Amino acid sequence: MINERLPKIWYGGDYNPEQWDEKTWDEDVRMFKLAGIDVATLNVFSWALNQPDEETYDFDWLDDKIDRLYKNGIYTCLATSTGAHPAWMAKKYPDVLRVDFFGRKRKFGARHNSCPNSPTYRKYAERLASKLAERYKNHSGVLIWHVSNEYGGYCYCDQCEKSFRVWLQNKYGTITEVNKAWNTRFWGHTFYDWDEIVLPNILSEEQPGEVSFFQGISLDYRRFMSDSLLECYQLEYNAIKQHTKDIPITTNLMGTYLELDYFKWAKAMDVVSWDNYPGIDTPESMTAMNHDLMRGLKSGQPFMLMEQTPSQQNWQAYNALKRPGVMRLWSYQAIARGADTVMFFQLRRSIGGTEKYHGAVIEHVGHEQTRVFRETAALGTELQHLSEQMVDARVHAKVAIVFDWENRWAVNLSSGPSIALDYIEEVHKYYAAFYEQKIQVDMIGVDEDLSKYEIVIAPVLYMVKKGYAKKVETFVENGGTFVTTFFSGIVNENDLVTLGGYPGELRQLLGIWAEEIDALHPDNKNKIVIKEKTGNLQGQYECNLLFDLIHAEGAEVIAEYGDDFYKGMPVLTKNAFGHGNAWYIASSPDDTFLNDFVSSICEDKNIKTLLQADSGVEVSERTKNGHSYLFVLNHADESRNVYLGESERTNLLTDKIQSGTISIEAKQVMILGNQQLGDL
Repeated sequence: MINERLPKIWYGGDYNPEQWDEKTWDEDVRMFKLAGIDVATLNVFSWALNQPDEETYDFDWLDDKIDRLYKNGIYTCLATSTGAHPAWMAKKYPDVLRVDFFGRKRKFGARHNSCPNSPTYRKYAERLASKLAERYKNHSGVLIWHVSNEYGGYCYCDQCEKSFRVWLQNKYGTITEVNKAWNTRFWGHTFYDWDEIVLPNILSEEQPGEVSFFQGISLDYRRFMSDSLLECYQLEYNAIKQHTKDIPITTNLMGTYLELDYFKWAKAMDVVSWDNYPGIDTPESMTAMNHDLMRGLKSGQPFMLMEQTPSQQNWQAYNALKRPGVMRLWSYQAIARGADTVMFFQLRRSIGGTEKYHGAVIEHVGHEQTRVFRETAALGTELQHLSEQMVDARVHAKVAIVFDWENRWAVNLSSGPSIALDYIEEVHKYYAAFYEQKIQVDMIGVDEDLSKYEIVIAPVLYMVKKGYAKKVETFVENGGTFVTTFFSGIVNENDLVTLGGYPGELRQLLGIWAEEIDALHPDNKNKIVIKEKTGNLQGQYECNLLFDLIHAEGAEVIAEYGDDFYKGMPVLTKNAFGHGNAWYIASSPDDTFLNDFVSSICEDKNIKTLLQADSGVEVSERTKNGHSYLFVLNHADESRNVYLGESERTNLLTDKIQSGTISIEAKQVMILGNQQLGDL
């Protein structure tokens, strides 16, 4: 549980009372109570207000707002406000300003414009966090600490370059080891002194679009920048913990955000929180995958939905309104996949600045007679009635999909084989196949224990880190099913090719050798021809993008290519290894193949769908104290059917017992408990 002082699903969002007058504050509290809002995030961008100069700190305004909310039954998620440094700091200490990828020194403006290796920024950010924690350490209204906001963005200044060299010394020890790790004899890059190393940007090793001439240094700089920003977070985290050891601390993440290694970050967070902003064309399965990834960062611990919009965004190309029912639907999607909060950005719309057209619970009209407010209040009422039953409930899965940020960076930086290769898309293709079949999946990192799973899938496992191949071998030896794909097992953690033939350290496990990799335009298709019916796989399917030319070295050939000069060569293999099996899919297959493949390997492991339902219906399950809560969400624009058979379940939103075939209306939600409501 996030904080036992509020043992329910928290409901609320970002609130900026400093932008309003006292009359508005009173009206806000009245409307928050109408909507069932019980948590407000304060102080996110108030550094300049809290600290008007180098020596002065003023928290009187914040005292008033925290007290005012708490007296009305509304708790505070208290931010440290360090996501945007004050103008006076930039003027007096220009070292806080970042240098961009093109070598240009930024001026004050926007936000996240602070150099993560600036001694000035670190000093004042840590000091502010400490002063806030000391002041509010005993306030009963403060539920959780929110450090900074949406960390991100790299810096390429001289002080980052110097810090990068220190980071390299700590990692490699000697310049000889750096040269070895980066293969610097290529293009005459051998270094003899640490200060010969320059950071990789457009002035040195990189071009826009993640193009690098020297992947080793570019990969390490991404690790270094992720670590640098993490150090900033940890400075504030430690400063707060000196005063408030029992109040949890978080910072809001952003799903599959490219620049930070969130599995590493999650180890430093008491609870994971994230901001969910799908685009107008984002598949529901991609949003579900993001929720599952956030849950997976801390091995299944419930997470916080820190931000979503109640209506529309302001920064996408096309800022469509959420249609009636969609805000509620997507809120329950988050809860279904492990969220213990539903929170919005923002609670009241600003009147100026870039987010004045970003949706809010309280619109510019300022009263409750709006569609958005009515929907928000209705959801708040529902959550008040049912959330205590399922708060801290867990999601259990027998299938895991591996996601690794460092592997993603290496794939992106690779000079070939195809500009169309998108790590996220390839991972999502496999996730979507399980999603469509209503089979629960955990998204895991490479450090996760594999023994609790029956099936582990690692799409495009280009980078195999030290010890990981042995870890997977042990999993398969003990009876697990492992699946990986084309362009896997190519390099080690330094992006150096593993010699002896692809897929490198996975070669023995998979029982294959990949001789060449063909890369064609995505419109060019080949065929996957199944030799003999295997599970639900039969006939032929299409594949594209990359085509590994593989030879079987003990693996059983399940399917062959149907076209091109490699017609008849293996494209799908299965290798018995110990008590389990390791599969290799040598190209990017179509959705029909993936659906048949996923159903086959799940049937082999006796992994069943959570619930039979029509297409367009999402199903997820959370369990607590022996009780099951099946979330059934209809994303379609028409009604759909759900098939319960003879089993009886109680719809917790209506208190009705359901069985047989149930019709669920468009954009509607059911939560099916395995007991009658009165027994829960």
